[in-house]
Amino acid sequence: MTDLPTARHLLPHAPDSIADTVVLDYDARLMRRKRLVGRGGLAFLVDLAEVTNLDDHWGFALDDGRAVAVEAAPEDLIEVRGDLARLAWHTGNRHTPCQIGTDHLTIRRDHVIEAMLAHLGAALTPVTGPFRPEGGAYGKGRTMGHHHGHTHHAHA
Repeated sequence: MTDLPTARHLLPHAPDSIADTVVLDYDARLMRRKRLVGRGGLAFLVDLAEVTNLDDHWGFALDDGRAVAVEAAPEDLIEVRGDLARLAWHTGNRHTPCQIGTDHLTIRRDHVIEAMLAHLGAALTPVTGPFRPEGGAYGKGRTMGHHHGHTHHAHA
């Protein structure tokens, strides 16, 4: 048992007041159970019913009535420009999370994907900012556990 306030529920919208804000990168915004500390020092335990993509929610409702906001942390990213349809297809074909803008794509820094995109003629610009990639076609937010309807068999 812990003396920390616990968040078992998520908030869809901002409440009238907040107790603190946690700043989490893309990977950290996927969680079920974890101890977090807000920017202002408030420590609390997240204990959700299932693994959840926090990008679909405003923040946490603590069991003591307080609310904690979730903010996307700045990350090292690459802005991708060029033939966006072709570049998006190749990026998606490698299951790379991708944020889609009207005139560019944004991915996290990855030298292998960057080399592939440069080879395809993309203009790449390093940037820093929050990363909020597009959800998949198989559900809202992150689409974990989907399959393509085929089975991989061992070959003799």
